[in-house]
Amino acid sequence: MSLLLPLLLHVLLCLSAAPGPVSGADRSCADLRQFYTGKGFTLAGVPQTEISGEHLRMCPQGPTCCTSAMEESLAGLTARETEGLIREAGRSLQAAFNALYRSFDTYFTELHSNSERSLQEVLSPLGPLYSQNTRLFLDLYTDLRQYYRGSTINLDETLSEFWSRLLERSFKSSAPPEVSLSEDYLECVAKQQETLRPFGDIPRDMKVKVIRAFVTARSFVQGLIVSGEVVRKVSQVNLSPECTKALMKLVYCPHCHSLASVKPCSSYCSNVMKGCLANQADLAPEWQNLIDIMIQVVASFSMEPSLDVVLHSIPARIYEAVHYQQENMDDFTAKVYQTCGRPGEPGTGSPDLNEPKRNSGSLTVSQYKPSPTAGIRLEMQVSDLSSKLREMRQYWTQLPMALCSKMAAGGAAQDKCWNGITKARYLPEVMGDGLANQINNPEVELDITKPDMTIRQQIMQLKITSNRLKNAMDGNDVDFQDASDDISGSGSGMCVGGHCPHARPGLYPPDNNRVRSAAATPPTRLCGSFLLLPLLVLLLQR
Repeated sequence: MSLLLPLLLHVLLCLSAAPGPVSGADRSCADLRQFYTGKGFTLAGVPQTEISGEHLRMCPQGPTCCTSAMEESLAGLTARETEGLIREAGRSLQAAFNALYRSFDTYFTELHSNSERSLQEVLSPLGPLYSQNTRLFLDLYTDLRQYYRGSTINLDETLSEFWSRLLERSFKSSAPPEVSLSEDYLECVAKQQETLRPFGDIPRDMKVKVIRAFVTARSFVQGLIVSGEVVRKVSQVNLSPECTKALMKLVYCPHCHSLASVKPCSSYCSNVMKGCLANQADLAPEWQNLIDIMIQVVASFSMEPSLDVVLHSIPARIYEAVHYQQENMDDFTAKVYQTCGRPGEPGTGSPDLNEPKRNSGSLTVSQYKPSPTAGIRLEMQVSDLSSKLREMRQYWTQLPMALCSKMAAGGAAQDKCWNGITKARYLPEVMGDGLANQINNPEVELDITKPDMTIRQQIMQLKITSNRLKNAMDGNDVDFQDASDDISGSGSGMCVGGHCPHARPGLYPPDNNRVRSAAATPPTRLCGSFLLLPLLVLLLQR
């Protein structure tokens, strides 16, 4: 009898801990059932009252209203919802880039169109040289427009060709009507553009400024396009299975344990989101670098000579160049004769070097500067673009916090929030940003040696774009076409010194695998092992 009393007491203790509905105090699952159907699921298999939670694999084990199937369904739901929030945030950022693109594109194309419209007003004093060669000037603007739109036109060659053709037409226009100038002779004249410099320093000076203006303008809009495309691609990256489990525990496990009204602790949410978005956070350094360079490009638009001045003055610079050439026609013609010979067939004569010079006025570029309101508009454009870009600079590191702001508890409720196990304070520290900093993340299991390759490719795209923008700021022509061809498809991994940690040490709460192994042993199994010992003793005594 001495052994029977302890045995009976132990049996009673174990029976009280057995799974199944709690006798006399069954907790209704009505709220969970209503919530579950509200999410679009059926009530088939949903408990009416709480059941033992020994089957749970993502949520803490204990009395619950969720079956294994419900846990899986809700895990899939929270992954889809979170991916939807990430895509929604990405679409908002894309829309912001599109708005910046439209704003600048409208401004720049108006500058270009206004400059083109002023051609007739500015160049009409040139007489036949303009009226008979209108196509030459309009073609220059067409080429500039196509370059800005992304054509592979070589600006340097385009401008050199323009001045050569203009010299050819100008020389022909200045020759007496009786002089026959063959195409070959005019071609020879055109080739003297670089060596004899008939237009003075204006072509060279204008080329430098126009190339700088159009290269930076095009690189800027291409930078906006590339940035928006990076956001689109990265925002579509699916969450990992490990992240899905962590999100389930964060978002819907409280519902399974009748704590639906308890919001997750903010630090707990931060660790989950930083783990889930670790690869995205690795974009931050190159992203911020690109934004900084784009801001520098924007600032260059107002540097002297400003963008509006350069575009507005193109017709006036052409006029000045022709005027300079006509003023120095005698010297130029003499040098042409030395190089190309005297034009015309025998007996046709040659241009009269003593012909009176046509005075086309003393117009200077200063007379064709934009109005003060144009300068104000440029400054407003620069200020608006710069401020909007600065707002985007921290996007990838702020994204986890932005998502948590929608679901986590406020600062005053940090002692009464869901910490992944119960309603209490969350103790672990918040992890840093990026994949390498997640090695000790207590909420999301990550192999930091296996970065997401889609995101790695986009990091490379950001580097390429930054380098091209730097070149553009130096006045070097850049080609943004087929940028994806430059992207390396392989990553070096993140192993340090030959050591590639795959697992992470357990913090509070304990390592997930250890939690599962301990929690997977139900109370009845533990009690069974205790029962066997006294029963074995009784049998041996017999």
